[in-house]
Amino acid sequence: MKDYALLSANELKQEFAVVKEEYEQLKNLGLKLDMSRGKPAPEQLDAIYEFYKETEKDIVFKAENGTDYRNYGIFDGIDEAKELFAEMFEVNKENVIVGGNSSLNMMFDILAQAMIKGMGGEPWCKQGKVKFICPAPGYDRHFAVSQYLGFELLQVDMTENGPDMEAVYELVKDPLVKGMWCVPKYSNPLGITCSDETVKKIAQMKPAAKDFLVMWDNAYIVHDVYGEGDKLLNLYKEAEKYGNEDNILIFTSTSKISFPGAGVAAMAGSKKNLDLISERIKFQTIGPDKMNQLRHIKMFKNMDEVKQYMKVHAEFIRPKFDVVLKEMDEKLGGNSIASWHKPNGGYFIYLKVMDGCAKRVAELCKEAGMVLTNAGATHPYGIDKTDSGLRIAPTYPSLEEIKKASALLCTAVKYVSCEKLLSK
Repeated sequence: MKDYALLSANELKQEFAVVKEEYEQLKNLGLKLDMSRGKPAPEQLDAIYEFYKETEKDIVFKAENGTDYRNYGIFDGIDEAKELFAEMFEVNKENVIVGGNSSLNMMFDILAQAMIKGMGGEPWCKQGKVKFICPAPGYDRHFAVSQYLGFELLQVDMTENGPDMEAVYELVKDPLVKGMWCVPKYSNPLGITCSDETVKKIAQMKPAAKDFLVMWDNAYIVHDVYGEGDKLLNLYKEAEKYGNEDNILIFTSTSKISFPGAGVAAMAGSKKNLDLISERIKFQTIGPDKMNQLRHIKMFKNMDEVKQYMKVHAEFIRPKFDVVLKEMDEKLGGNSIASWHKPNGGYFIYLKVMDGCAKRVAELCKEAGMVLTNAGATHPYGIDKTDSGLRIAPTYPSLEEIKKASALLCTAVKYVSCEKLLSK
């Protein structure tokens, strides 16, 4: 395909006429497509349910020490679940707390606690206007939590190696900068994994705030789609080398391993932090859903079994990624109007279009029956100043729907690009 930037005015007008016709044909199909959220597809959930059904057979409700998991208690998670997540996090069991089904819930709780009770020091709310570093493009719900709690959101750019650490190092000189978000592996939405150098820089960081927290949301820790996937350096072990382990909190869940509505979440951190958090959990709950933790342990006894299932998981997702990437390669490849990164795992593809065009592309897609994540949602306050990024979530629709969605998306990008270039 010839680069639009190299077309003459007449050639561009001819191309626009063809693209408009393609768009109208797609619009007349009466599509109803949703590419807005990274959700597992029904058939993927059906596959895990085959594992899940077996957990109710001959289940043992008691721990080796006689504790009955059907009753109250064990607010920080059962030992068997701690052992599994410790293996996943590559930390000691003593550094793990296991909770309910939502890691976002855990993150919200930690930051809300920090605001009203502090993290071993004065409550954040009494120190001044709290600020939080938000690498962007990033996860909209991280930004929403920060904004809800009254933090000032400080945007730093995401690079191909992770957050721009030069910018981060400048910002952490301010003692009111209390933390930063990071999805380190297959980041939402870029799909990149932090380089070893980036992980080491985060581990070595000495913020002015002694109660600084790196919110390391490792949501896609085992979500490899292509080959062996990306390798991520262990942040916690690196931080221990510099005595900075109290600045690190790591989160994950089985939401996209088992069921988003009935998974298990966990966090890892230093003894100091977990002791503090554990004391507060006692006031919050009389125990998580230990039966659900037990079901997951029966499904996945160890990391080897988790990895084996995730290969099945990849078989559902890979064909969908392939379709989107192939369509973009064929329809947008070699053209300066769009760019993207092929992720090795995770749940998203991030499409960059011409500046000022993302909202218009999303608008055209919606008019033709396809919903995308709001343009700008991947940036703090929902504002992408360049209006150029679109988060594509291919996992939920069927393969046939993905084919139609990809065709519509590429056509909309070409349509809007022609519009913009012809308006100059």
